[in-house]
Amino acid sequence: MRLFMIRHGQSLVNLEGWNQGNTDEGLTDLGQRQAAALAHWLPTKLPTMDILYCSTMRRALETAAPLCAAYNITLQREDRLREVGNNRLDHSPYPNDDLPRDYADYWGSERPFNSITPAMGEGESWMHFRTRVGSFLEEIVQRHRQQTVVAICHGGVVEATFDHIFNVGPWRRCEVWLRNSGITQFEYVEHPRRETWRLHYHDRADHLNDL
Repeated sequence: MRLFMIRHGQSLVNLEGWNQGNTDEGLTDLGQRQAAALAHWLPTKLPTMDILYCSTMRRALETAAPLCAAYNITLQREDRLREVGNNRLDHSPYPNDDLPRDYADYWGSERPFNSITPAMGEGESWMHFRTRVGSFLEEIVQRHRQQTVVAICHGGVVEATFDHIFNVGPWRRCEVWLRNSGITQFEYVEHPRRETWRLHYHDRADHLNDL
């Protein structure tokens, strides 16, 4: 299985001066151009994909829309690909129009077993978040063994994917950073005695060269 994980284009919540808390915002004008450039460039490197998964948050859905048109493919919405802090302990999503507004004053990896949204009685911790992302990864490995999978998601989801695949402990000391619409490619390989995951590249963004 080839897995391409793509962070959404620039959203209003990514802007340096954003002070409205955690809300489900769409893409900025730049984010829309990033999404369009991605949909123009990706088919030249990846002519076909078997399935396109997407977070159910607005910034991800707007990033995925041009890809759906470019590949003539139906989008598969997936709540487990939502950004950290936007799901409950049981992995069910908060309504997009009633998200937890404020995150904790500590980073998730500092206190990985504490709620990221402590004002919410059932808010997930970093380790709960890793579990929901990991459950998605293990499920698609079984479902799409010999296929090409694309997932439009969030920076935190890509970080949690690295933690899951590389078996990183709870107290991570290195941030896995990537730019808006950056692409990370993993491959799951069938091998009885060696590592089963391969990282091909991280944060590839050739499509942004002309923006």
